[in-house]
Amino acid sequence: MLTAAEFDELMNDDSKSISTDIGWSEDEDHSPTVEFRVEVQSDPGYPLFIRGSYNQLAKAMAFALIHRGVGRIYCLCIGKDHHNPSCQFVGEKHKHTWTEQSKDKEAYAPADITASSTEVSLAWKQFCAEAKIQHTGAFREPPAVQEDLFG
Repeated sequence: MLTAAEFDELMNDDSKSISTDIGWSEDEDHSPTVEFRVEVQSDPGYPLFIRGSYNQLAKAMAFALIHRGVGRIYCLCIGKDHHNPSCQFVGEKHKHTWTEQSKDKEAYAPADITASSTEVSLAWKQFCAEAKIQHTGAFREPPAVQEDLFG
């Protein structure tokens, strides 16, 4: 279990970094979604990685910070509606953040994210800034969806 204090300490630690380049690959279901997974380094050695996904047809993306011990602890979603367990509608642009009570189920509409559902690089930069992750590698734009020649 991750306590609120541990989550705050982890999120406020500015030693988190990614030095590798980020490229996209097809998802295992061969949907229009492309994805990546990248390890996050830190001085304390937090067991973290990020899973990113983008669906050009649906104009939806997500960048999820995942703790190997508890699962998703922070996530930026753009282009997909969310309703909190309390039935509160949050909208298409929202952030999930960890609490001891609801884990990552609650989300809120962020005022600091200006990226649209087609501005993947900008959303990535804003996600990294908020999560205090320094990315020194290249971030490649997702590939364009190939049209079905036989459809």
